[in-house]
Amino acid sequence: MIKYTYLFLTVLFCFSCGVHAQKNSTGDRGNHPRIYGTSEMQAEFAATTDQVEWKKQIVEKKKETIDKYIDLCASDPEWLVSRLQMNWNTKHDRVFLKGGKFSHSEGEAPVPTVRFSGTRDWASNYASPSLEDIQPYFDDPRGMYLKNRKTNEMEWVHPSETGHIIEGINARIMGLVEDAAFLYWLTGDTKYADFAFPVYDTYMKGMYYREAPVDLENSSQQNISGLATFEVIHEQIVTELAVSYDFLFNYLTDKGYDLDMSAAVFQKWGDQIIKNGIPDNNWNFFQARFLTYIALALDDNSYYENGKGQQYYLDHTFTVSTDRQIALKEAILNYDQQNGMWPECASYSMHVTSTLLEILTVLDNVTNVNEFENFPIVEKATLAAFQYLFPNGYVVGFGDSRHLTIPAESFEFLIANYRKYGKKEQEKQITALYNPGEKTRGKDLFELFFYVDELVQPGEIKTDELIANLTSPTFYAPNVSWFMQRMGTGSDATVVSTVGGFGNHAHANGVALELYANNYVLAPEMGKGPSYWHEDHRNYYSRYPAHNTVVVDGISDSEAMRVEHPFTLDNHFPESGDRNNVFRQVTFSKVSFVEPTTLANQQRLTAIINSESGKAYVFDVFRSERPGREEQKHEYFFHSLGQSLNFFYEDGRPLSLKPSAQLNTAGNLKAYDYFTDEKSFASTENVNAQFKLESKGNAASLMNVWIKGGENRHYFSVNGPKSNAIEKGTAPVEMLDAKVPTMVIRKNGEAWNNPFVAVYNPVLEGEKQVISMVAYPKLVSNPSAQLVRVTHEKESTVDFIVATSSENDIVKTDDFYQKGLLSITRENASDPEFIFAAGVTRYSRNGWEFLSVREPVTLSIEKCDRGFEIQNDEAVLIGMPETINPDFVELYADGKLIETRKGVRNRNNPDRVDFRFEKPFERAVIVLKK
Repeated sequence: MIKYTYLFLTVLFCFSCGVHAQKNSTGDRGNHPRIYGTSEMQAEFAATTDQVEWKKQIVEKKKETIDKYIDLCASDPEWLVSRLQMNWNTKHDRVFLKGGKFSHSEGEAPVPTVRFSGTRDWASNYASPSLEDIQPYFDDPRGMYLKNRKTNEMEWVHPSETGHIIEGINARIMGLVEDAAFLYWLTGDTKYADFAFPVYDTYMKGMYYREAPVDLENSSQQNISGLATFEVIHEQIVTELAVSYDFLFNYLTDKGYDLDMSAAVFQKWGDQIIKNGIPDNNWNFFQARFLTYIALALDDNSYYENGKGQQYYLDHTFTVSTDRQIALKEAILNYDQQNGMWPECASYSMHVTSTLLEILTVLDNVTNVNEFENFPIVEKATLAAFQYLFPNGYVVGFGDSRHLTIPAESFEFLIANYRKYGKKEQEKQITALYNPGEKTRGKDLFELFFYVDELVQPGEIKTDELIANLTSPTFYAPNVSWFMQRMGTGSDATVVSTVGGFGNHAHANGVALELYANNYVLAPEMGKGPSYWHEDHRNYYSRYPAHNTVVVDGISDSEAMRVEHPFTLDNHFPESGDRNNVFRQVTFSKVSFVEPTTLANQQRLTAIINSESGKAYVFDVFRSERPGREEQKHEYFFHSLGQSLNFFYEDGRPLSLKPSAQLNTAGNLKAYDYFTDEKSFASTENVNAQFKLESKGNAASLMNVWIKGGENRHYFSVNGPKSNAIEKGTAPVEMLDAKVPTMVIRKNGEAWNNPFVAVYNPVLEGEKQVISMVAYPKLVSNPSAQLVRVTHEKESTVDFIVATSSENDIVKTDDFYQKGLLSITRENASDPEFIFAAGVTRYSRNGWEFLSVREPVTLSIEKCDRGFEIQNDEAVLIGMPETINPDFVELYADGKLIETRKGVRNRNNPDRVDFRFEKPFERAVIVLKK
């Protein structure tokens, strides 16, 4: 029973950053409403809904909607309440499940009870009816009567086939109740409360008398079910109930309403959320959000005989962990404390952060003690999300992600907090980053209360510079096994996202990549299927062949969702997060991986290399071998947007492909069944491929691919299912529901010493080509090393690339020597424009020589006005031809010149001048004699 005494309570919130105690009345029985608005602020708030245009539009829309339903209820007072999904006739009080599906209900309560949801899987062949089409007081033993999406026919169907339709109908109705309760608070007009009350009362009584569900199979489902839905993280209706209760509180009190009943329902719901869940991923945050609303709806602990009031549920939100619900002070430790990344794919990670922001915003609205300061990770995580971005403002699509933008609410929450606590400079910076443009800033009740009325003008702050300070040429997030490379700006921007399988909402994808160029994600991820339980997701979208990766023997696989198969980042350039690197012509990564099903060794080296025009190309080497296996096959998958995929000989003549049925062989993954329109050919020669993407009103985008040939290679052109990752901003509208052309290169036999090697040259039709030719000379001294000559459109410019499998490999020709992993030398009429070397002990070409002094060195030498600009990460000796007249070297630290040194003629080679660098230097300039 509730103790009807009013107390001036002490609220104790214990957080990760310490303990603060504040004596206030947040839990006092008379302090309602309090979650969104208060009685004291009502008049001022009402004025803003007349003066601020976007707020005015929201309120007018809500009034229009609610008034329509009030009119319907005028002639039939039970019009809305009768459309709740309840056990109207049976009044069953017990619910039984079979795993993730509704089985049946039984028992009898004194009142109609709330129906439980149909299934954990939201994908359904049946359409949810409009409120107008719902039969009043529907409760039929035959099940639900719904329209089949495929046949458009009405059918009787068991609830277990209806997805989330039942819970969705109740949530829609309770959303109207919440809006009506708000309008009652805003206007004081009791017609809105009279409209809301019978629906609220019926639902709460129906939940009061209904028990939590029981899983007849006693599966894991028993530990995750809510009261209304199959997952405690989907109990969204509890927030609408809590807010409705809060706004209607005075009305309920005046009616003599039994507040005990509502409190008991909120307590039962809170206890279910605390008891159930999945304690080691995003669920903790989504459950904490619901607990926050429940806590703030309830009063001080002392009002309840069981002691479960506001403080009790806030404690379980922030400081008290249980077996299946981890408190926020502990849950936030799953963030990478250095870079702010949450260990899930991008869109889910951002949802976690925006949820934490909402929790703190709502709580701070009651406590007014700047709750954000107790969770400094939340600001870091919000800003870290910029590293996910492609240049067009959409995030990468690995795992279950889609190409979304950073949630607007994340910016709005920070802006509101900065405004509230006088942090003007931070507010200007976040506002400059946000820049919603002409978009409507708010659309629902929450925004009305927690978004500032008007955004400040950021003034002299330059958005481009801010974004540049929040992104970097490379970025590594080890807790999701993800490495990002960026180069160029605007239409010249090129991005490669490389991902392993690690964290939550991850896929079985090996080492996969996504490639952005020509303003689109031309080689996208495929995203997730219709639902996680749908056969398309389980058999295709979450499996290797749906990704740009290599499949071994047709069976490469692992668990999906919770994946623990990260790659190892062996080498990369520049350093992750380094925004001040002086050499900007190359980015690269080399990662290694063991494919878990076959235990095949895999390695992928991917580089973005700039051209003289400012548009880059991508160099990709994928090695794969299954040790100890005489017969093996490896298949390189590359999905790219377009309407066509064609192959050509090196001289440009088209290759003829014939219809075939050779790609999918016995024992392959089911994912192979999803490919259609198969054509193929076999060749040992180097070949070219071209994906052509046409879009109305735009120049065609061409993905030109220069592919190294070899023995036992078979090439396939197939069409794969549509990508569910792409959005209108990352692909032309013509591709949103279209099949995705896919190139598959099969190598029979090992593909380690004879790896897959490709140069990707994305261009727009009619514009200048970056590359005119790619050659793959053979290396006798080390056949597994890859030597590539990339001739630019300006044919006097040639990139000479040498890539090996390790820092210990040696490549030797008549005019070249390398002990190390990678070198890229750009020559213009044989004169070097730049030399880049990574993981190299020794390099020698055309009179130039590097020799590491301690560890293998990564360094760059780039031609500049006064000579050559140098950057090195280890001690190194650099020798230069005497003929170019090197004079002295300038050494810099923190942007300042700290020392100059003369070059020394090499005693064994008088035609070479040496410069010794005894430690890493962020910048050095070898100045030539005038």
